[in-house]
Amino acid sequence: MNELLLPDVRPGQLLARGVARLLHGHGFVSVEELVPARGLRVDVMGLGPKGEIWVVECKSCRADFQSDAKWQGYLEWCDRYFWAVDQDFPTDLLPEGTGLIIADAYDAEIIRMAPETKLAPARRKVMVQKFATHAARRLHALRDPGFIV
Repeated sequence: MNELLLPDVRPGQLLARGVARLLHGHGFVSVEELVPARGLRVDVMGLGPKGEIWVVECKSCRADFQSDAKWQGYLEWCDRYFWAVDQDFPTDLLPEGTGLIIADAYDAEIIRMAPETKLAPARRKVMVQKFATHAARRLHALRDPGFIV
């Protein structure tokens, strides 16, 4: 990757871009850095064509994964939970019962489908509203960078 083209992009953001492309290929739309509840910030949240909600946490290295003590808090905010890592990541560190995506900046592949735990209808409604609000604020910030949203 040419660092001159993407000077301020962190490794996890590159993984998130590949994940977003994967999700798009499955008919999902996605946002990055969504806050489902106080103290939590999801790396990528995907909203599927049937209203399904997937959370993907992008981990760029062993230390990044080992320092994440909050990941279990994301489980109650999605139908499926995935880790996205690059091909060199030691995947044996990742917990059983979660999905696995191998990603890079350009693409990604689901290696292990996450088990499905359907959200309650009221929780799903809250999450879809948060997703829409987050996406609209991001779009507004792009359209009008000086305006505080």
